[in-house]
Amino acid sequence: MGAKLFEELKIWTKENDIKRLELTAETSNVNAIKLYRKNGFVIEGVKKNTMLVNNKLRDEYMMARLY
Repeated sequence: MGAKLFEELKIWTKENDIKRLELTAETSNVNAIKLYRKNGFVIEGVKKNTMLVNNKLRDEYMMARLY
């Protein structure tokens, strides 16, 4: 399902002249990070203690892809 989403996203970015997409992912979410990297996203930085999950603060990766 994730692969199909990124296929459609690639078409949408081309049709709308989008040059950059950004997203964040919890640093411990290995499966999501693997999917994003496989689809051309790179880690640009880390946001510390920005997500509260189960009463614990979590870090996020800031990721982006250029088209």
